[in-house]
Amino acid sequence: MSLLCAEGGVDREISPDEMNQLLADALGKLGSRNRVLAVPPDMTRFHSQAGPLTESAWSYYRDRLRHVLPALGTHAPMRPDQLTRMFGAVPHELFLVHNWRTDIETLGEVPASFIEEQSEGRLHYPWPAQVNKHLIHGRWDLILSIGQVVPHEVIGMANYNKNILVGTGGREGINRSHYLGAVYGMERIMGKAQNPVRAVLNCASDQFLKHLPIVYVQTVVGRKSDGSLALRGLYIGEDQACFLAAAALSVKVNFETVPEPIRKAVVYLDPHEFHSTWLGNKAIYRTRMALADRGELIILAPAVREFGEDKTIDNLIRKYGYRGTPATLKAVEQNADLASDLSAAAHLIHGSSEGRFTITWCPGELSREEIEGVGYQYGDLAAMLKKYDPAKLDHGWNAVEGEDIFFIANPGLGLWAHASRL
Repeated sequence: MSLLCAEGGVDREISPDEMNQLLADALGKLGSRNRVLAVPPDMTRFHSQAGPLTESAWSYYRDRLRHVLPALGTHAPMRPDQLTRMFGAVPHELFLVHNWRTDIETLGEVPASFIEEQSEGRLHYPWPAQVNKHLIHGRWDLILSIGQVVPHEVIGMANYNKNILVGTGGREGINRSHYLGAVYGMERIMGKAQNPVRAVLNCASDQFLKHLPIVYVQTVVGRKSDGSLALRGLYIGEDQACFLAAAALSVKVNFETVPEPIRKAVVYLDPHEFHSTWLGNKAIYRTRMALADRGELIILAPAVREFGEDKTIDNLIRKYGYRGTPATLKAVEQNADLASDLSAAAHLIHGSSEGRFTITWCPGELSREEIEGVGYQYGDLAAMLKKYDPAKLDHGWNAVEGEDIFFIANPGLGLWAHASRL
């Protein structure tokens, strides 16, 4: 099937009304569907437009949209107030909760030989294709996988089959895919639609997801000159054509090349979205290729209160810390608890600067002892907010007390790099 919708451009602004009409037109091309499941992201992708799109799909199908399964991955379940804020009028009783440790069906395995090839010989395990049991047993005649395509630290460009195989995936699948990306190298992956992790997921899709009636709804969201956000693209289809079209636009919209390495970057984490370093370390992932050697990254995080949203992962982060790749690989070899939670190990690698630049966390609800205990520098939030007031800073370069700083209001919306690191 050709693309059901392919609307987008670098300067395009798709209004809410147009977005709803484009979705309705695409759904109309599918014909009658009576058992529909929507799989959007959770609150951590609030700006993706997936919330309004899910509400629009519910308005279109009404009682034929039987359930909504947010693709939580390892994230905490959404609270009622978050459901309302993101999904509007969609009734709360329609929502299912994904548990990545228990609610899983394994559909098959990508062989170890393929993982060895993709990891350049570094890893030697098979990869289980796991999805939430509701996808398999719901007798759906349509699964709407909704989400934003944007540069991503684990998968190069977020979304497409990641929303299903990781967002509704299980412990081993999530662990092993994250670890593959970390071992292969984050900076070799980010911003690239084709890479080893995506190759594994594509292989799994081809072998194990063909029987599921999945239609992908992919958005591209960009920042306008006044700092507000605009929906730049909407792509809908049954296969990777819609993802690749969205990824091509996202590279143009969400990838910002800086003219010189950044000596000091200040990143603000919206308290509605970021409550953990597990999520908030996007501030590190998305800026690392733009930061100068011996540069400084300051993270303003009013609502961050924990390291991992999952208690087991939180304990592992506290135990092993963000010590860099060699230390983490050694810890995996020597410690069964970390070896059995490879997504945590991958996160520890991703969250380290490898000693190249300093990272100062300024959390609202974690102590100095906790921050320094995992290997970061600690900054007093009140003092830093007074000096670097997000309400007074423009996106990009600012002069603060005679010093040039680069300000980012939401790291989840882009990827920043200097040409020397591309």
